[in-house]
Amino acid sequence: MISDLTQAQSDMRSSYCSGGAGVLASALAWLSAAISTLQAAPQQAVWVLFIGGMAIHPVATVICKLLGSAGKHNKGNPLGALAWASTLWLIFSLPLAYVVSLYRIEWFFPAMLLVIGGRYLTFSMLFGMRVYWLLGLSLAAAGYLLGKSLASPTVGAFVGASIEVAFAIFILLANRRGVRPNNSFKPNPLRGSA
Repeated sequence: MISDLTQAQSDMRSSYCSGGAGVLASALAWLSAAISTLQAAPQQAVWVLFIGGMAIHPVATVICKLLGSAGKHNKGNPLGALAWASTLWLIFSLPLAYVVSLYRIEWFFPAMLLVIGGRYLTFSMLFGMRVYWLLGLSLAAAGYLLGKSLASPTVGAFVGASIEVAFAIFILLANRRGVRPNNSFKPNPLRGSA
């Protein structure tokens, strides 16, 4: 059983390419949805993103293995429960985004950007990397601006894909170099984590 937060985060980083493999798999789902908006009705792109979202974990696992990581964390890692809880929160949010799409299709991708951006904020704790705050807030800001401007579903989907591709590349390169943005983090059991 891993009891130290820094050790648990290190296990998550080494197991999942610092999360970059998952961000890349998610970007591929967004890109598939964006391309489908060009070839079919936007409502079909909603389903492409949902189905692509279900494939994120298996695709990320394959990417991890191709890049030399296990794609699976230590069974005793307590952060596994946080990863699972954040996944459930995402799943529970999907019906809300779907209902939004029935009311106004232009709001679906912005709603998903807000939901996914919120989930990425928890990745800062999972991986011990501040870059996930920037990723989560970038997606949320894009979602807000796209929703407010009633941008087309095509624009919304391509913006989501672009942001995730850029961050995936950054995270994977940082992982390869062994750079850890929070490497000075030292947990204080009296105050909790920062």
